[in-house]
Amino acid sequence: MNAFQISWKNLKANPLTLALNLLLIAFGTGILAMLLVGMGQVADRLRNNAKGVDLVVGAKGSPLQLILSSIYFIDFPTGNISEQEARSLVANPMVKKAVPLALGDNYAGFRIVGTDTGYATLQGLELAAGRFWAKEFEIVIGEQVARAQHLKPGDRIYGSHGLSSDQDIHEDHPYIVTGILKMRGNVADNLVLTSLESIWAMHGADGKREVTSMLLQYRSRMAMVALPAMINRSTNMQAAAPAKESARLFALIGVGVDAVRYFAVALMLLAGVSVFVSLYNSLRERVYDLAVMRVMGASRGAIFTMILLEGTVLTTLGSIAGMLLGHSALHAMGYWQGSPQTRLDGLMFLPEEGWLLIAGLCIGLVAALLPAIRAYRTDISETMSKI
Repeated sequence: MNAFQISWKNLKANPLTLALNLLLIAFGTGILAMLLVGMGQVADRLRNNAKGVDLVVGAKGSPLQLILSSIYFIDFPTGNISEQEARSLVANPMVKKAVPLALGDNYAGFRIVGTDTGYATLQGLELAAGRFWAKEFEIVIGEQVARAQHLKPGDRIYGSHGLSSDQDIHEDHPYIVTGILKMRGNVADNLVLTSLESIWAMHGADGKREVTSMLLQYRSRMAMVALPAMINRSTNMQAAAPAKESARLFALIGVGVDAVRYFAVALMLLAGVSVFVSLYNSLRERVYDLAVMRVMGASRGAIFTMILLEGTVLTTLGSIAGMLLGHSALHAMGYWQGSPQTRLDGLMFLPEEGWLLIAGLCIGLVAALLPAIRAYRTDISETMSKI
């Protein structure tokens, strides 16, 4: 029987202690894995979805709310602005590109967005099947929409009024799917895109046409300072920068994330202390067994290695179980999330998670080191004389 097998049998000899230590390590590692993967996905989505957008202009209100509703589609809009005001931005010499958005409806929880083909260019969208819309009530849908609702070009759907409710269905005007977008890994995967005219016709906006917001690109560096100030001071609209508001959002989230992270680290350290106490107490009970092993030919180094293995095997198994637990919990959370735009994927693994396994291994080594040294220094003759 080798050292690993002996170490594992010693661990199993105290099943309750083994279970407690595994749980402590698993919970600590699981929480850290959830935070690492979850925040990594959030950061990537914030960065990818805002790529190419320098400024968002919409109705006055909360700048953060404007960004969340127009870039990430996870909040209610601050209101609408008139088409005339929106179009005035297109002619502004400081604006390189302006893309309109009109919100207000959803299909099975997926946002229906009225826009023009400039949005596809801005997000780098390509078709996997079909074509882009050419007339009113034709739509192009994201890959996730098509997969979740089993849609294909030529199918008809009915939108519902509101951004999440499925109660007030627009039964008079079905949308016809003309195209399905390729997977891009951004918010467009979960959108239903159509023309502005479709949104206006759906809501009977014959005389008063409005849009929700405009996505702008600067023409020069000077516009970065001058344009937002001009819009906020001299118009009925507000301008918000995605980079600034995303940083603000992370600052708000960061306080809670740090608190949970410290709690998880404390759990892992507590697990290390528990492993140390368990091995130390176990060593006192097994001192005669170790002495017998020495008499039968086991070297000091073999005894030392065996104790170290007990600590490292325990914490490594706990770390692996914790990572699986964290990913499972994250995937379950994503499955039950109401908004598809914020859904997290627990099946995504990051290379950085390897550090969690290394941390678990190190905790096991440190916790087992003192008991291993004590076992190494045990005097055989003195121990056997007490039998």
